[in-house]
Amino acid sequence: MSVALKEKIRNYAMTLGIDDFGFAAVADYQSPQSPKIETIFPEAKSIVVACVKEMSHVESPNPQIAMNGRLDIMEYARSTNYKISRFLEKECGARAMSVPLSYPLELTPQNSRSVADVSLRHVAVAAGLGVFGRHNLVIHPRLGPRVLFMAVLTDLALPSDPQVKEDLCTHCNLCVESCPAAALDVEGQTDFGKCIKVSQPYGLAKIIGFWMKWAGKSPDEQIKMLFTKDFFMTYQASFIGFQYACFKCYSSCPVGGSCK
Repeated sequence: MSVALKEKIRNYAMTLGIDDFGFAAVADYQSPQSPKIETIFPEAKSIVVACVKEMSHVESPNPQIAMNGRLDIMEYARSTNYKISRFLEKECGARAMSVPLSYPLELTPQNSRSVADVSLRHVAVAAGLGVFGRHNLVIHPRLGPRVLFMAVLTDLALPSDPQVKEDLCTHCNLCVESCPAAALDVEGQTDFGKCIKVSQPYGLAKIIGFWMKWAGKSPDEQIKMLFTKDFFMTYQASFIGFQYACFKCYSSCPVGGSCK
């Protein structure tokens, strides 16, 4: 029964334009920092995971074009996640909860590393959609590391797909050498503090820093600060969301595509 149900769900998901699809039992999902699934959805038994390939925007030196490509995928992912969730509830008699691709996430002083409620990287590995590389991204057997994942929690009891056993990373260290933040120097770790300053230059830290400086200035100096690039970019970030400005870990990796 579970095999037929998995195929029914997989076949539907593939009609939505995704590139691959997998299943992970909640018991097989292990994330060292995220909360337990039962704290989010106590009845959850499985996680269905969709995979979509990043487009060539990650190679663009223009940050607006690069970020727009990410926003396109995020919009597509939200729609796709909703459709899969709705299919599970309407056609499979299940309960389903979609997982954010990026945000919303808990932003508090206590969660300074912005740990996700559900780690999509660890979910993807549990669902047989890839293995971790030196850059701590998941490398898909066919698509390489330029992939993003979507996930839906469900109370359907669906066994995990076989995990990838092959080491897909070439261990060339190009990702380490290309990282402008030196965030990958320690193997097996991504220094979030270093990464975020480069990958999201107009994120929360920049916003806090800007207004702290603004508060200590004279009225004339405050007016001048409102006509700087920092203010304009943080203003834009406030309604667009997190603005990713660095994709080096993706674009430098030679696996599954040309090395840039």
